[in-house]
Amino acid sequence: MSTAAPTGSLPAGGNGLPPMLERLRAQPRLPLIIGAALLVTAVAAFALWSRVTDYKVLYTNVSDRDGGAIIASLQQMNVPYKFAEGGGAILIAGDKVAETRLKLAAQGLPKAGGVGFELMDNQKFGTSQFAEQINYQRGLEGELARSIESIGTIEAARVHLALPKPSLFVRDQKKPSASVVLTLMRGRSIDEGQVSAIVHMVSSSVPDLDAKSVTVVDQRGNLLSSARGTTQGLDVSQLKYAQEIEQGYVRRIEAILQPLVGASNVRAQVAAEIDFSVVEHTDEKYKPNQDPSQAAIRSQQSSESAQQHGAPPGGVPGALSNQPPVNPTAPITAPKPPNAPNAPPGTASAPAAAPAGPSNTRKDVTTNYELDRTIRHVQQAAGGVKRLSVAVVVNHRDMVDAAGKASAQALTPAELEQIRNLTKEAMGFSPERGDSLNVVNSAFARDGDTTPTPELPFWRDRDNLALGKTLGQYVLLGLLALFAWLAVLRPLMRRHLAVPPPTPPVAAVATATPDTPPAEPEETLQQRESTRQKADMDYAQQTADKDPKLVAALIQHWMHTND
Repeated sequence: MSTAAPTGSLPAGGNGLPPMLERLRAQPRLPLIIGAALLVTAVAAFALWSRVTDYKVLYTNVSDRDGGAIIASLQQMNVPYKFAEGGGAILIAGDKVAETRLKLAAQGLPKAGGVGFELMDNQKFGTSQFAEQINYQRGLEGELARSIESIGTIEAARVHLALPKPSLFVRDQKKPSASVVLTLMRGRSIDEGQVSAIVHMVSSSVPDLDAKSVTVVDQRGNLLSSARGTTQGLDVSQLKYAQEIEQGYVRRIEAILQPLVGASNVRAQVAAEIDFSVVEHTDEKYKPNQDPSQAAIRSQQSSESAQQHGAPPGGVPGALSNQPPVNPTAPITAPKPPNAPNAPPGTASAPAAAPAGPSNTRKDVTTNYELDRTIRHVQQAAGGVKRLSVAVVVNHRDMVDAAGKASAQALTPAELEQIRNLTKEAMGFSPERGDSLNVVNSAFARDGDTTPTPELPFWRDRDNLALGKTLGQYVLLGLLALFAWLAVLRPLMRRHLAVPPPTPPVAAVATATPDTPPAEPEETLQQRESTRQKADMDYAQQTADKDPKLVAALIQHWMHTND
């Protein structure tokens, strides 16, 4: 008869292991389930760790009203957010910043901090003149700020107006002034033309405001309005025009020389002196006198007068001789002149009477001729080229000798003269204008001869740091998978897929000895084995319910033993 196992300990199996480990080993799916669960847990932990939200700034320096409206919209859109800088900045996930800004902009958020002329809509009864003036100034500043913010590169703007109080005396009147603070969008810039447009818009919106009294500053404190002109009085458009003229000449020179020497073998620079003065000239010229017979008569006036007197005065001067003349008498029938038309032929006329006294005849002729007069009014346009200075550098020509060795060879004087003539034609060379041209043939420096600029170490480069972080995540995931394979899956597969060793045959009848009991029948052994297995399972279940630590120790011992 076999002896029952003691109550306080687990009976040992046939190979020396506790029966609990034998039962766990008899179920091959349990270790696979445990290993798969550990692997899934590791992968889930790694995925959660790699999905840590990278928060970036959505808006900063927003007012309390705009901040509350933005938070309410984020909650409606189910966008996680948090605060930074003591509540002065709103942070959201970095990959949702652009999309969220567009959605908030569609809702009109954030609203402009300034107010416009809507302040004048809610005027209270009894408002003082000072309060009305302040509200008008605030409304004007807000409207100007809104107009400036409509420009694409400007994110926000603030306008400050200094409007002096009007005075009745001209000598006490003061001119207004204005200051504009611009907040540019990230990565954007504003050119001088846009600054000039802002200055003129503000000066045109305020009465008696001169454009020189408007100051424009960006968010970094850079003065932008000073770039509108130089000390010589040149504005931005004139400087830009001069640069375009110079670049145009450079393109023309290089375009005509590149087919001869190559695109990378010629460099040209042009310095143009531009005349921006506006000249108006009026000239009136008269030609010298010409032949009167060939001249055109404008007007002609002639006058002729004749006067006959009586007997000349005579006698002794005095009162007696100074008497008025007697009344003249004229004959009733005057004799006809000789050869009169009505005189009968053959009739001789009487001789004419001799003049009674002296006669005076006067004849005046005035002729006005047309004058040749030329009036010329010339207005010279600004932007004429006064002088050009051109410098051209041509690289040496690459030559290959019979041995196949490459070398650089200078150009011949004839080739240089040809290049010089072509350049003169391309630039419109004018000796009267004082143009200068200098053509130099020299070897260009190779790219390999230049000293490379120092670069940042790879561990300080942001791109390399981000790449290393990503690679580290994948390497950690690979190490976890390798550990799960080597420590869990591979041993289990070796243990359960290995071929069991052959069992030696059992003798049908044991040798009978005085100390050995006789063999029992096969059915009795099977019943006892079934009973023992059932007892062991019940005992194992009771032990697991009472002391789970013991079962865990047994499983750990079983795993180490199989390894």
